[in-house]
Amino acid sequence: MSEAMNQLLLAYLPLIIFVGVSAAIALALLVSAFLIAYKQPDPEKLSAYECGFNAFDDARMKFDVRFYLVAILFIIFDLEVTFLFPWAATFGQVGAFGFWAMMIFLAVLTIGFIYEWKKGALEWD
Repeated sequence: MSEAMNQLLLAYLPLIIFVGVSAAIALALLVSAFLIAYKQPDPEKLSAYECGFNAFDDARMKFDVRFYLVAILFIIFDLEVTFLFPWAATFGQVGAFGFWAMMIFLAVLTIGFIYEWKKGALEWD
């Protein structure tokens, strides 16, 4: 049993060395950043920054609905790309069913995109 355990530990030795070296590099980078960093920032760097001007209203105010529509559009296209890459990589194995399933998925996304376009979600006045 002891010989099998030694063989197992020897198999994991490169992984342990890799984790140790990467932890040492990460620690060295963190420590060097604190030691070398410039510690006297000017007042401009310490000032509040929010889109180029100082904040003038409460942070809990309501956002315009267009911000949410842009976020929804981002999620739609992000999901579309997330599903398209694996589908394209396995296109030869999915066959006709996989092809038509993706076409239905893209059609549903296209209908949602057209709906938001007609509602004016892409117009920013």
